[in-house]
Amino acid sequence: MTEEGDSKPQKVDSFAALRYKDFRSYVGMRFCFTFAYSMQTFVLGYYIWHITQSKMALGGIGLCEAIPAVCIALYGGYIADKSEKRKMLMLIFGSVIVTATVIFTVTLKNNHGIVNPAFVVPIVYSMIFVNGIARAFYGPATFTIYAQSIPKEVYPNGSTWSSSSWQAASILGPAVAGLIIAYPGKFINGVNGVTQSFGLIIIMLLISFVLVASLRKYPPVFVPKENIWKSLSEGIHFVFNNKMMIGAMSLDLFSVFFGGVVALLPVFADEILKVGAERLGIMRVMESVGAILTMLVMTRFSPMGKPWRNLLVAVTGFGVSIICFALSRNFYLSIFCLFTYGAFDSVSVIIRGTIMQLLTPDHMRGRVSAVNQMFIGSSNEIGAFESGMAAQLLGTIPSVIFGGSMTMLIVGITYLKTKKLIPLSLGQIQPPEVSEEEIITQ
Repeated sequence: MTEEGDSKPQKVDSFAALRYKDFRSYVGMRFCFTFAYSMQTFVLGYYIWHITQSKMALGGIGLCEAIPAVCIALYGGYIADKSEKRKMLMLIFGSVIVTATVIFTVTLKNNHGIVNPAFVVPIVYSMIFVNGIARAFYGPATFTIYAQSIPKEVYPNGSTWSSSSWQAASILGPAVAGLIIAYPGKFINGVNGVTQSFGLIIIMLLISFVLVASLRKYPPVFVPKENIWKSLSEGIHFVFNNKMMIGAMSLDLFSVFFGGVVALLPVFADEILKVGAERLGIMRVMESVGAILTMLVMTRFSPMGKPWRNLLVAVTGFGVSIICFALSRNFYLSIFCLFTYGAFDSVSVIIRGTIMQLLTPDHMRGRVSAVNQMFIGSSNEIGAFESGMAAQLLGTIPSVIFGGSMTMLIVGITYLKTKKLIPLSLGQIQPPEVSEEEIITQ
């Protein structure tokens, strides 16, 4: 090859991560699970609002899931580090399938008066609580599988495809649910849309289970040599001593906590924009439409050139979108604001995901992921509860404006605290030295 040929820039492989079999199975599993999960979130929000007409009840959905997810997240990470990941995920998916089946049965039988209506909401909340327990173990296990299914050099590409599959499923889940609820007779006569939706949710969860079973085994890379509390504290100490990692987690936690507008979409659709279930479904998916289109662009144009600077810009746009949505009284302007809301959030998701993978040593992935889940994994649910409470106390529109304003304030504080990170490029983000004492020798 000539020197001229050597000087040509190497062509970007947009499908680099997808060339690995286990990563394809992982992406397929994540798509099906997220489709079911986002569909369930949408359906339960609609169902709880429909039977209670309570904003606090909507917030309670997020709280029921967040409490166990946060409280046992560290233990979930510890178990993930010392367990075989495929078997662990199969147990998790089995439990989630059971909870979805219970809700399916409750909504079906309730139509015939077999289940006392007074027990429906407590049963639904209890199943959501069980899902929260499952999530405490799900996040750390999948974090490790992602990291070990592809080489580190394709992490940015893998993060883009992983997040894109999540966003695509987040689009389709609520969209399909909205259509089923709005036109139940076009699918199955005599069965309400909520029950039909949960039937599809169970099918998608079963497909996820099969895809998990197709993965190779992922044995533990960590053998605890001390008690569980010391092992857990090691993960916490690692995160809190990494300025970039703790900064990214904190930025996401507080911005999503105050910017949880999605939980209030049933209220906006019903009371402010005066639209039905079909347009509510459109509103719910516009966030994901903006996210996935942006992520497709990022498979070619990565935001990792100046990751910290771009992260701050993205979260700023996220906050502005929230405020504009709150002020809108036009359906089309509202869905545009939700589109930009998702677009800016997707940029921050890609950056945070890549930073987390690069900075985490293999033998600590479960525990670090667990700390991450305490910050990020449950921030949507905690934010949903905060949004419901704030809407009840301040009113729907003032509460969303307050949330967007607080997001902007958090960005400003983070900027002042992390100025030195802004000029860093992706190549300057280096993982710490790995402790060989905790790695199993083959």
